[in-house]
Amino acid sequence: MAYTKRDIINMAFEEIGLAGYVFDLQPQQLEGALRRLDAMMATWNGKGIRLGYPLPSSPGASDLDQETGVSDAALEAMALNLAVRIAPGYGKTVSPDTKATAKNAYNQIIAQAAKPIEMQLDSMAIPAGAGGKGWRDRKDPFLPHPIDPLTVGPDSILDLE
Repeated sequence: MAYTKRDIINMAFEEIGLAGYVFDLQPQQLEGALRRLDAMMATWNGKGIRLGYPLPSSPGASDLDQETGVSDAALEAMALNLAVRIAPGYGKTVSPDTKATAKNAYNQIIAQAAKPIEMQLDSMAIPAGAGGKGWRDRKDPFLPHPIDPLTVGPDSILDLE
């Protein structure tokens, strides 16, 4: 079961000391936090941090019980950064530890998003160079074609345990 938008909002309220099991959160408080969450995720999406979060087409079109579809690694960053954003509206001051953890979690997401995808170079575009004299035998001055190490036959099953 994936986390819903309500779960992330509840985690943010818990972080600022307004947990739902102690305080009864009003529907307008939840809707306000939902708008802030959607706005934060739209900002992240605009920065190129695409986590798969379902952005609404309009502010009223968002649903608290909609599944977010984001990975578990992004939940802490979302909840803590939302807590930092909504705390002043409730007269709360976020602890320096929460701010530091929110920043570290956000930086971790950025670091994951910034990793280049590994790929093999196209062999038809790279000449073998002066040291690669193997082309004399093959009649091909370019590097050999890359080999995919995970290729299995049509009747084989790739089991990664």
